[in-house]
Amino acid sequence: MLTHIHPKLPMRDKAATLDFYVNKLSFDLAGADDYPYYLMLRKDEIEIHFFEFKALDPLENAGQVYIRTDDIEALYATFLANSVGIHPNGGLEVKPWWQKEFSILDPDNNLLTFGQSV
Repeated sequence: MLTHIHPKLPMRDKAATLDFYVNKLSFDLAGADDYPYYLMLRKDEIEIHFFEFKALDPLENAGQVYIRTDDIEALYATFLANSVGIHPNGGLEVKPWWQKEFSILDPDNNLLTFGQSV
């Protein structure tokens, strides 16, 4: 049986990724171990892992994660209060597939889309 999923996304700079996810998105470190080329972060019931990819061209990065939430309005307001840039094509709206969604890009252009059923 499947129980959890922890997507792995590329990062160019561990310190920049850590700063963005902890200080802007309110994630915490997952686990006590610190690996030089790997990062594990947690927020509520999800984890996202990152692997170092120094040669990554952010303009060619196709990393994406869809994250479900049960209070999209509050999450959106928190991100705005933390000066998190909303993707220009990803503002908060109800989509034709009956999900209320918004999207952001992290420092490496990994696309994070947050959604809630309506």
